[in-house]
Amino acid sequence: MRNTCFSVFIAVLSSISSAGGLKDLENFLSEAKAGSAAFVQTVTAPARAGEAAGRAKTSRGSFAFMRPDRFRFDYTKPFEQTIVADGKTLWLYDQDLNQVTSRSQAQALGSTPAALVASSASLAKLADVFELADEPDAQGMSWVRATPRQRDGQLKSVRVGFAQGELAVLDMEDGFGQRSTIRFEGFKTHPSLPSSQFQFKPPVGADVLKQ
Repeated sequence: MRNTCFSVFIAVLSSISSAGGLKDLENFLSEAKAGSAAFVQTVTAPARAGEAAGRAKTSRGSFAFMRPDRFRFDYTKPFEQTIVADGKTLWLYDQDLNQVTSRSQAQALGSTPAALVASSASLAKLADVFELADEPDAQGMSWVRATPRQRDGQLKSVRVGFAQGELAVLDMEDGFGQRSTIRFEGFKTHPSLPSSQFQFKPPVGADVLKQ
């Protein structure tokens, strides 16, 4: 179950408002051109027979994005993995396996949470891919639910939480009942970030697989 819900993410980014999650999402898309944060991700499997709750695993790392088409996840605990979208290619590097997987970014993203937070530049464009709806405020945050219009992917739905207009939570559920929650910490928006941060070169000796 090691980062398995990131297959949902791939096959997987403010201003204060009192108007609800959709307004916060609209502000985030239009105003946050680049950003970075630490994150904690919890992946919970569906409960098995006889279990009261599914087993959960937690990972940590850092995240950065630059619109319209670049982002980076660096997982540091418990396993080191790097996921980079450079605008054309989506790279996944597993350090323990010394293995790199690459695929077309346009084909990999589609209706994924990455489109919600890193790729789309406006609420109108996002609404072409997702059905968007406000949800009641909870846990001190405003919420919006996004459901893919194409139901043939792995992602069932994702809830996006904003704390005082700042991106705080992505809560995703896939078609198999697995849930992945990413909580962002110390989120910062930037006018821009160096393009080198979103470049990736496979390490010497690594196995490179193209999909």
